[in-house]
Amino acid sequence: MTYVYNESTAVVGPLAAFAEPHTYDLCEPHARNLTAPRGWDVVRHEGEFEPPPPTTDDLVALAEAVREAARPAPPRPPTDAEHPTAQPAPQQGRRGHLRVIPPNH
Repeated sequence: MTYVYNESTAVVGPLAAFAEPHTYDLCEPHARNLTAPRGWDVVRHEGEFEPPPPTTDDLVALAEAVREAARPAPPRPPTDAEHPTAQPAPQQGRRGHLRVIPPNH
């Protein structure tokens, strides 16, 4: 769906193959039942709503998702149970409006 304010027109048609300003993807039921404000015209695509063909953007997004899933998780620090003699390092930080102050202050 896209709209043209200066012509008071909403256009409902197939999904765009690339992003455009003032264009929104709608599911088929919403595309078929869309209404416009009083005084506006609605121009509807007659026919089936078919998904757009895949683009290189789709392939790049898929490749990035696979790379992200394959990245090893960062190592986590050992817990006190794993090293019972280790003293926890003092922590100081900020979280929202609260501060963590080390115990020796």
